[in-house]
Amino acid sequence: MGLESPLFHTLHRMMDTSEEGAGDKTHNAPTQTYVRDAKAMAATPADVKEYPNSYVFQIDMPGLKSGDIKVQIEDDNVLLISGERKREEEKEGVNFLRMERRVGKFMRKFVLPENANTDAISAVCQDGVLSVTVQKLPPPEPKKPRTIQVKVA
Repeated sequence: MGLESPLFHTLHRMMDTSEEGAGDKTHNAPTQTYVRDAKAMAATPADVKEYPNSYVFQIDMPGLKSGDIKVQIEDDNVLLISGERKREEEKEGVNFLRMERRVGKFMRKFVLPENANTDAISAVCQDGVLSVTVQKLPPPEPKKPRTIQVKVA
């Protein structure tokens, strides 16, 4: 996804609009929180895989500790993965020549399918990749026909 993509264009326009309308409360500009969350979601790529018994969500998170990552369920069927990568402390006598690694908030939301078992979720971060596994519910048993006995009146 390049910088000329429609998503980045929209985010840039939203940021410009929110700055212009800062003094005008009647303007329907998005809040700073909304813009920050939208940017965090756009900058957090994920892979989603479906297996016969589960769904697996994978997100690259190099250099993050498990305490920096939150995995939550919202509204009974929305998987929320979020956290923050902090800038390392500046040491005296050290000057950055280049800073390209992403820092700041990251977040992704996924609406889970009906057969997702939200009580059986596990998350593992290994080699800088977070894998969140959501087990599937077993398919419902087909209803067996019932026989109703006919009585003589």
